[in-house]
Amino acid sequence: MPKSDVPDFLLDAHADLQSGRWTSVELTTALLQRIERYDEALKSYAAIFPETALAEAHAADAALSEGRCKGPLHGIPLAIKDLIWTKGEPTTFGMTILSDWRPSEDATLLERLRSAGAVILGKHRLSEGATVSHHPELPAPVNPWNAAHATGVSSSGSGVAVAASLCFGAIGSDTAGSIRYPSSMNGITGVKPTWGRVSRHGVVPLIPYQDTVGPMARSAADAAAILGEIAGPDPRDSTAAHTPVPDYLGSIDEGVASRRIGICAPHIADHPAVLDAVERVAGVLEGAGAHLVQIKFPDTAIETLLPLLDTGVAESNIGRYPEQASKFGPDLAAMIESGRSRIGMEIVTAMNAADRLKGTLAAIFDKVDMILAPAIPMLPWPLGTWEEAFRAGDPSALWLFRYTLPFNITHNPTVTFPAGSENGLPIGVQVIGRHFDEALLLRAAHSFQLQTNWHRLRPDLAR
Repeated sequence: MPKSDVPDFLLDAHADLQSGRWTSVELTTALLQRIERYDEALKSYAAIFPETALAEAHAADAALSEGRCKGPLHGIPLAIKDLIWTKGEPTTFGMTILSDWRPSEDATLLERLRSAGAVILGKHRLSEGATVSHHPELPAPVNPWNAAHATGVSSSGSGVAVAASLCFGAIGSDTAGSIRYPSSMNGITGVKPTWGRVSRHGVVPLIPYQDTVGPMARSAADAAAILGEIAGPDPRDSTAAHTPVPDYLGSIDEGVASRRIGICAPHIADHPAVLDAVERVAGVLEGAGAHLVQIKFPDTAIETLLPLLDTGVAESNIGRYPEQASKFGPDLAAMIESGRSRIGMEIVTAMNAADRLKGTLAAIFDKVDMILAPAIPMLPWPLGTWEEAFRAGDPSALWLFRYTLPFNITHNPTVTFPAGSENGLPIGVQVIGRHFDEALLLRAAHSFQLQTNWHRLRPDLAR
């Protein structure tokens, strides 16, 4: 029988595998049993692969018994978002229209996870087309902290599964905040890498010039372990950067002494607890030797930038829409229609605003090494309320994008991590860095996590 005290973190599980306290088969069996027990209610998984996962676990154990370990992911049960190609398995992109599509090959990042010895438990649900809401005919993941509140989009299943300990880490994607929303709202750590840091070959595109793929885990150190295995150039993706991949995990303890952290005053948020979380992180990092520098957050002009979002969504659905419009959910259809109706002047205006934003941000990074900001300016909202405001054109609904979309457009990396809670709901903050400086951001998040316990809190699934 598998043991009951499953390790809390990926790197703890790695240490237990190395010591022989656990085997990969035992870990995998234990997590498959947790999924069976809890995921009927949480609905985080779109597909589960028990047979192949156990086969991979047996192979990992055999290698360990011979003294061969491929690294920190060897024998570790992980899962991936259901927009990542998985050979012979459905890759639905959260859409009913793709329910029967099966790729003929694995995505590059899935190949790299398996080469690193990871065990793939299954694939996580996501909002329709990786956009703002779930398809009305498909189950939506449930927030494990409070089922009456949203999970965040679009890597919703990944955020829920990691928070509920239904995997030791996941791969999410982020085009306008889709790693950061569910990381913040489920109380986990998520990395939106620099655009091009991780190959997107075999990842269903949403807006290619904004799409990024990165790890979601329980701690910065766990996320660093995953990022180190999936980052790097790829001949099958011409946009994958050739910038050398640092040892993210090996440098995680180097700290932030003498680093300059940009603090914006005032931040915009609709709840004081969000601002308290930002101030809490600032205080801990200052205590760790960082220097706080007051800066003005860039004027993000979200309304002006939105044409880049909805026209990109419309372009990625050419060939499916409007020919099969009846199979689209209303929110995705409305976003596509908005994109299709844009005129050239709006798009050029958005492109010019994006260039100004890039210049402003580059000037800020002449003065600081990273920026500290909310991940989202609100708590996890009651189910449906944000979506209703967004559909109604309420300008306040665009606040959700204020601290996320700009950094997809500028291609800067961010790390989101838990830093507080209010009424039992997690609150996340993020640090934003220069291109390809994920290592420093992970060190900042790790420095905070060494001094605090927010990342150790777990939802009460017995409820």
